[in-house]
Amino acid sequence: MKILIINGPNLNLLGKREPEIYGRQSFESYFEGLQLEFPGVTLHYFQSNHEGDLIDKLHEAGFSYAGIVLNPGALAHTSIALADAVSSIETPVVEVHISNIHAREPFRQRSYLSATCVGCIFGLGLKGYELAVDYLLG
Repeated sequence: MKILIINGPNLNLLGKREPEIYGRQSFESYFEGLQLEFPGVTLHYFQSNHEGDLIDKLHEAGFSYAGIVLNPGALAHTSIALADAVSSIETPVVEVHISNIHAREPFRQRSYLSATCVGCIFGLGLKGYELAVDYLLG
């Protein structure tokens, strides 16, 4: 079984960027542990700071993976195109945000993607990715 994790803009800076919100662990380090947590699953990881690259990756994986875990970063609050991409594919997508977007600035409290995803996990830190993978394994 293959599951893809997609991280959007600025998530390449995890461990460095605002550690009081996002923590001190890099995603690469976290991902190594996540792979050990799910030894029977093939986990792939993709990160881009570019909306079009994220859409292309969703289109590429959206008909061949068992599930996608998507942290769109700030694009959750602005990108109808990314929401349309999720709506256009067959693979179930779980939206993940490390911080609780509903407890942050008003402009972060709305996600255009939430309605297009099978589920959403907000505010549980990096643990949200593990929970999303576990859910997709069903």
